Amino acid sequence: MLDLTLPLGEDTPQFPGSPRPHMVRWAEQARDGYSMEVMAASTHAGTHIDAPSHFARGGLSVDRIPLSRLVRRPAVLVCARRGPGGSVGTGDIESFEAESGRVEPDTAVVLFTGWQSHLRRADFFTRNPGLTRAAARLLASRRPCLVGTDAPSIDRGGDAGFPAHRELLGRGVPVVENLAGLERIKGRSFEITVMPARLKGASGAPVRAVAVQ
Repeated sequence: MLDLTLPLGEDTPQFPGSPRPHMVRWAEQARDGYSMEVMAASTHAGTHIDAPSHFARGGLSVDRIPLSRLVRRPAVLVCARRGPGGSVGTGDIESFEAESGRVEPDTAVVLFTGWQSHLRRADFFTRNPGLTRAAARLLASRRPCLVGTDAPSIDRGGDAGFPAHRELLGRGVPVVENLAGLERIKGRSFEITVMPARLKGASGAPVRAVAVQ
């Protein structure tokens, strides 16, 4: 098993304008006989899932996404390394399918852009590569169980209007962002489990994402 999750703590980079995770020690062994912490963070902090309700009015909140879409799902890795502001377009998806076969319904599609290696760059959140609207629409037409990326957003940094989010989430396809360590996956197919905290009514949640080969 490969852990594809960023550790979530106070030093985890966040989208500009989003609150940094903050943890307070509430109880301590020496004083209270047990340990406990209180944590405040965005529901889209670190490696996280965007529920359809993040952009789609009336879409499923994170607690209503069926487990059948998240646990031990067949997954494919689409390698599309990109630099700052790069686009992953329909040609990338079509080239993958020409070599590996059409993406089957209920498959998780994971994009490996290589951008996660730039996590500490000042422009990590503003110049990340992402899907074009047309590529997102093409992927949505394949009816995947989810779409994931190692970038902080499925959209290109600074892409006005979040077209890729709207194409996918508007069709009920959850999006997983900030996946880590995708370079350790060997080959193009694997299984993935993405387990979000079951936050009632929330538009997203931090996840523990695991690949099985």
